[in-house]
Amino acid sequence: MTQNEKSIPVIIVGGGQAGLSMSWYLCREKVEHIVFEAKTACHSWDDERWDNFCLVTPNWQCELPGHPYKGSDPHGFMVKQEIIDYVKGFVDSFTPPLREHTAVTSITRHESGGYRVVAGQEVWHAQHVVIASGAYQDAVIPGYASAIDPAIYQVHSQDYRNAAELPEGAVLVVGSGQSGAQIVEDLFLEKRKLHLCVGSAPRVSRFYRGRDVVDWLADMHFYDLTVDNHPLRDGARDKTNHYVTGRNGGHDLDLRLFAQKGVGLHGTLENIRDEVAHFAPDLKDNLDDADKTNADIKKSIDAYIAREGMSAPTEAPYVPVWEPDGKNIPLDLKAAGITSIIWCIGFRPDYRWIDVPVFNGANKPLWNRGVTNAPGFYFLGLPWLHTWGSGRFSGISRDAAWLAGQITGKTVPVA
Repeated sequence: MTQNEKSIPVIIVGGGQAGLSMSWYLCREKVEHIVFEAKTACHSWDDERWDNFCLVTPNWQCELPGHPYKGSDPHGFMVKQEIIDYVKGFVDSFTPPLREHTAVTSITRHESGGYRVVAGQEVWHAQHVVIASGAYQDAVIPGYASAIDPAIYQVHSQDYRNAAELPEGAVLVVGSGQSGAQIVEDLFLEKRKLHLCVGSAPRVSRFYRGRDVVDWLADMHFYDLTVDNHPLRDGARDKTNHYVTGRNGGHDLDLRLFAQKGVGLHGTLENIRDEVAHFAPDLKDNLDDADKTNADIKKSIDAYIAREGMSAPTEAPYVPVWEPDGKNIPLDLKAAGITSIIWCIGFRPDYRWIDVPVFNGANKPLWNRGVTNAPGFYFLGLPWLHTWGSGRFSGISRDAAWLAGQITGKTVPVA
């Protein structure tokens, strides 16, 4: 150990809901640890969501350890400020050893075992390290974006706040996952002229046969399905989330309905050259595939209802309200009056500061339920770490309890 190096049994990197959940269990088990957070505990909800953001999962699924949702609307959907208040309430419910505004810039193996962690201006030695910084560090914006006329305003979804912050004129939204589809609705309700590049994201209905689809899937134990038992196995981690919304009580997001009401739909964006956008000829396939996924989910619910002999209202099959004309015409941005582009094409994780052999050739971490092959080195809060809920309020507690058990060497019950 070098001079001025501090020692502690456990270091948690990331003070969001995942890292704080880990801290909650370690506090309960009286394990000395510290949580390093580069910004603040609630910054991702406060600083990286648009004004009208809300959860797409019902409030009853908010189950941080020792801090379940206790409001009056369990089947509603928390809006941005309510989410912030919920997370802050969790922080206030115990006393985490949290160091905010302290970025971890390096993790290496320690010559005496364990890991050397550089955090802020300090050097630490820990036998256990939990990486709970998430998978959404670097916002993805294509390289050709820098060649687009600077008169066209560009913003990533994490920095979009509301329609009023955009210049007057039409908006091109790139990407139709959860963020893209919800931002299109946000702008549509503000009567902005819109164009949307539709990718391969699937969709799901909000309600079916008298209940929220999430309620049906919970009863069917879908949320208990582990990644090892998922039909796609590890491939589940690469799948885009289904688009739907909890806004105003929750409803479907049908991109075809937006098109019927004047939103320009296009296929996957291939590039923009000389202010002309070029698209892949996949719009129809992408819409059809999204609808098929939705139909398959409904069929699984139908089968469950029949198998259990349950009584539930029937519902007519979905009928598309709009079909693309089959043309694949490039879009001249200036001729279309587009003054803003919102990039909703996701994030890349940034693990460049970790020099520990826990990654594959594509720099993706390798783990089994968050446990890596490097002794005492763990990941928490990533999509499908163990189940669908691993990166969400609904499943983090279970994962954190499991990893706390790996650290303490005993079974840690889920709160």
